[in-house]
Amino acid sequence: MSNRYDESAGPDGARETRPWDRQSSLTHQEGEQTMNDDGSQELPGQDDEGVVESAGVAGDDDGDISTESIERLNSAYRDIREQMANVIVGQDDVIEQLLIAMFSRGHCLLEGVPGLAKTLMVSTLSRCLSMNFARIQFTPDLMPSDITGTDVLQENRETGERVFRFIEGPLFHQVILADEINRTPPKTQAALLEAMQERQVTIGRERHELPDPFFVLATQNPIEQEGTYPLPEAQQDRFMFKVVVDYPNFQEERQIAKQTTSVGEADVRPVLSGEDILELQQIVRQVPVTDHVVDFALALVRQTRIDQPGCPEFINDWLSWGAGPRAVQNLLLGGKARALLSGRTHVSTDDIKALAAPVLRHRIVTNFAAESDGVTTDSVIEKLVEETPSKEGELTSDPRLQKIFAA
Repeated sequence: MSNRYDESAGPDGARETRPWDRQSSLTHQEGEQTMNDDGSQELPGQDDEGVVESAGVAGDDDGDISTESIERLNSAYRDIREQMANVIVGQDDVIEQLLIAMFSRGHCLLEGVPGLAKTLMVSTLSRCLSMNFARIQFTPDLMPSDITGTDVLQENRETGERVFRFIEGPLFHQVILADEINRTPPKTQAALLEAMQERQVTIGRERHELPDPFFVLATQNPIEQEGTYPLPEAQQDRFMFKVVVDYPNFQEERQIAKQTTSVGEADVRPVLSGEDILELQQIVRQVPVTDHVVDFALALVRQTRIDQPGCPEFINDWLSWGAGPRAVQNLLLGGKARALLSGRTHVSTDDIKALAAPVLRHRIVTNFAAESDGVTTDSVIEKLVEETPSKEGELTSDPRLQKIFAA
């Protein structure tokens, strides 16, 4: 097994020299999680019917989210932003989307040209969290067992008995930085599929649970195509957001130039622990969503599916594939987190509009006609949002959208 990753045990930067020397049994920081009869993961507070009960800290007796819970989430959000601002200049929208994904229990894919601090942004975020962190540098010779772990044969020196022991890979951390994820072959990329969706790893006949919370934050470079392996659509769908990291403006780049060429190193202190994040994730899921907002999210997603009733003409002209049900789920979860971070206890259609691009841009596929016309996925999403009415009366009375709701 090759050692192609760096890992730290905490914000102090202490390094573990031999991560594969640890015991194979995976233990969590606080208590253990159990598995249901169907193999699914049982969440704390889950009853026999599979309904997640309130964590007790998120709402009042009548089920509404308390002001105290909102302030707690906003305080955590402000503290993390403040700590990251010590290192990262600008990129406010990118940081906001990263935190929305984290509070929504999702993964993020960051795309941008070299030098825009994608890796630094993720590593700085990990320093703000009191959780285990591992950085995996994806290369063409990286094997699946290098990241998931493998069974090794060990001999007991006292008894002479030989047994297989599972040696954990870097995936058995809480925050994973998959750096340049498109530089490794598909078989290694596919090793992340089960981990990102089921939060477990299957080696042979054994299933090994990953720690909770668990985040995969991947980066990729869009301009270098030689020697890369584009992520398949199935794996991109596992990412809640695809965040585009753009160039800084003049003032931000001026500050970056001065800050990074002087003496001194920024100090970043941890703000949240794993237990704190789990509680905040429960708060986010308790935010109510009206049927109108759900219908608006459904209308956006279902309009991307070509040759379907109510599909706009420009979708049939420009797309070869549309978004699946995960897009609706992520729009609503992200909208809940964004609403709370804005100090609201309800999700609005503006929250869905704001997150439409990061949720949909990696779930729709443009065809040759769109590429020849210079049409990108972002421009398709922008046109789709503009042409979809957000007001309740207009949404339900639109003849084209009525076909979608009746399908």
